[in-house]
This record gives sequence, structure tokens and C-alpha cells, in this order.
Amino acid sequence: MTTSANGRRKPPTVHDVAREAGVSRGTVSRVLNGGHYVSATARKSVDAAIKKTGYVVNRHARSLITGRSDSVAFLLTEPQEKFFEDPNFNVLLRGCTEHLARHDIPLLLMLASNEDERRRLTRYITSGHVDGVLLVSSHSGDPVTAELLDAGIPLVACGKPLGFGGKVSYVAVDEREGAHEMVRHLVSTGRRRIGMITGPLDTPGGTERLAGYRDVLAESELPYDPALVVEGDYRRSGGEAAASQLLDQAPDMDAVFVASDLMAQGVVSTLQRAGRVIPDDIAVGGFDDSPAATAVSPALTTMRQPFDRISAEMVRVLLAQIAGEDTAAVILPTELVVRDSA
Repeated sequence: MTTSANGRRKPPTVHDVAREAGVSRGTVSRVLNGGHYVSATARKSVDAAIKKTGYVVNRHARSLITGRSDSVAFLLTEPQEKFFEDPNFNVLLRGCTEHLARHDIPLLLMLASNEDERRRLTRYITSGHVDGVLLVSSHSGDPVTAELLDAGIPLVACGKPLGFGGKVSYVAVDEREGAHEMVRHLVSTGRRRIGMITGPLDTPGGTERLAGYRDVLAESELPYDPALVVEGDYRRSGGEAAASQLLDQAPDMDAVFVASDLMAQGVVSTLQRAGRVIPDDIAVGGFDDSPAATAVSPALTTMRQPFDRISAEMVRVLLAQIAGEDTAAVILPTELVVRDSA
């Protein structure tokens, strides 16, 4: 760090880094902009010089040159309280933040829980304040996806967005196959009156997990009974209410597949209050393998979503799209985790 005429310490510059590393200013600039056409030796020297000098990128100056903000939005189109209640959102946010940090890109958390917030945030995003959007919890008919798409904003959805065909990049698990595996497991334990609490049916997880449930009933020659299916909202309170409804509609139910672990927590609580023993009277299967799965007794048998891989792929696909690549879809497998509830 150098000193100015008035005695104040000046922050290190690209010239300082270049001098310390023994390379040209252009080489330093190439390293800072992705490392293209730079040898491994030169990159190592520049990285060491940045660390030694304490150089920090002037993002405002760089954005004026590149036309980019060098930041990304994590946009959640759900009520704010749901962000704090559902552990999946926090796991995804942490993973995306960590993977973007490896590229020195900050992540802006944006919550759009009503029409005014969606309008305000969409205007902010389309004004160039972020380079791209990681969209979480997209519902069918939600205008945000269409507006961002029309504005040409690089966009990656978590879960297959309904109604957009191949127009939107996304990263998802194989929802239907995950449901297949869970319901087959319940059938393998001898259960024959298997209920289901779905996710919201305007979301891909809601529709695909229900479809998987129905597939396995058909292959197992078990009749589909509408009284055994209740739509949920991915909240614990929603799981409690749905379980009460199922007990009223189908008191002979001997298993229930719940489309999220958080709802399954509520289901377990309701069943236990009703005097049902889990899994002796009713087996319970969840979905996610979130922290909620082991925060309940008995611990949940569930389908594990690979949240770290989901985060990593969302970041990779978005950065590729920002760089000019076409849309892409990534489908990841789930994994059955057997615990005490089924």
C-alpha cells in the first residue's frame, strides 16, 4: 500500500499487484476477469500478490467497463415467514452463496411475497442491478418468471418451472422417480391404504410427486382413492391440518407419504395426538432429508435431495448463461433414507 501526498494510505491498485507479481497489468486484469489465456504460474503469482497487497476489486469501476453488476439475486417468491420456517430455503441460500463466493460474486437475497414486492423487485432486477437470478419456489401462473424471461435476464429456476417448456434453465431432482421409490418402500412394508399429503399443486414438486404416488398404486394394483389425498402447503401447520383431514376421511389409513419433511413433522404430531403409534399403526414417509427429518421422533424415513449439488449446478448454469450460453436443464437423483418412521 502506497501513501498519498497528505500522508493517508492509499488502497493498493492493479499496478501494485502487477509489480508484486512480476507480471503486466493486462495479465492481472485477465486473472480478475476469469483467468482466460493466463498460465497457471502467472495466475498463482497474481493470486499471491493480491493476498499480500490486500487488493480489493473496485466493483463499481469494473461494472462501468464491463456493463455488468457482478452480483446475482436469490429470489424467493414466498411469504417472508416461510423463508425462516422452511429449512430447505436456508440450505439452498447458503449453498448458492458459497459457490458464488468462489467466483468472487456476491448474492443478494430478495423476498417477493406479494404483488407490490414482486413488481418492485422485478423493476430493480430488469434495471441492471444484478446480472442474473436464481429463482426459488416458482408457482404456475406467477408472473415473475415470464417478466424476467421477456426482459432477457439470465435466469435459473430451482425445480422445473411449469408452463415454460425449454425456455427457462432449471435444476431439479427427479420428483416423480423419488415418489416412486418412497411409495414402493411403503408398499414393501405391507401397507395397503397409503395416503398422500401433496405439495401445492401449482408447483412442480406438488404435481410430480403426486403423479409418482399414483404410478406406484397402479403398478401395485392398489386402487386410487381421492379420500386418501390432501393438498398441503409445505408448512408444518399445513401438515397438521392435512393429517387431521386424512384421519377424518380415511381412518383405516396405514401409511402416509408426505411431500416435505416439514409437513411430515406436523403429520407425526397430529397422528400421535390421535393415539396412533408410528410406524406400528401408520408408517410415515417424507421428502427432502432436511434438518426437519431428524428433529422429530421417530426420525423420518425420507427421500434425500442433494441440496449442495443443486446449489452448485444452479450457480454453474447461471454463470454459463450470463456468459452467453443457451438454456439448460439438470435433473439430479434422490436417495431413499430409511429411519424409524417407516
